[in-house]
Amino acid sequence: MSPSPLRRVSFGGPAAIVTSVALIVGLDAAAADRAAIVGSLLILALADNLTDALGVHIYQESERLALPEALRTTVANFLTRLLVSLSFVALVLNTPAPLRSSVSLAWGLLLLAVLSHLLARARRVNPATEIAKHCGVALIVIALSAATGKLVPLWVG
Repeated sequence: MSPSPLRRVSFGGPAAIVTSVALIVGLDAAAADRAAIVGSLLILALADNLTDALGVHIYQESERLALPEALRTTVANFLTRLLVSLSFVALVLNTPAPLRSSVSLAWGLLLLAVLSHLLARARRVNPATEIAKHCGVALIVIALSAATGKLVPLWVG
């Protein structure tokens, strides 16, 4: 049985959303400039997303998934993560610095909530509960990134 398109993007999407927002919020907290944030997001969009796609592909091979389906899932995972990451690049380039973290957080939570809602409906579970769980975990990761961004300049000097 072939995975649905929603299943193909459900792994990469949340990872790209939460990582992008955490990166923006953490680097903003560390007083990084726009170029550093955009550069970091582009590195994330390429290096992290390609290695993640490779990991997904190797896992699928270990599960003996047919090669055409493994390739479709690998490509879908990479493209999902790439597009999500690029949406945050566009956001950073077009948002004034004082609003960058707030707008990124709002965009990320919206994307995560929509994906969580779609997955909950597909699984026939309560969407509100799923959205709350997924966004709650994301907010913890983002808060830890913000704290790290504030602390690193104190440690490094």
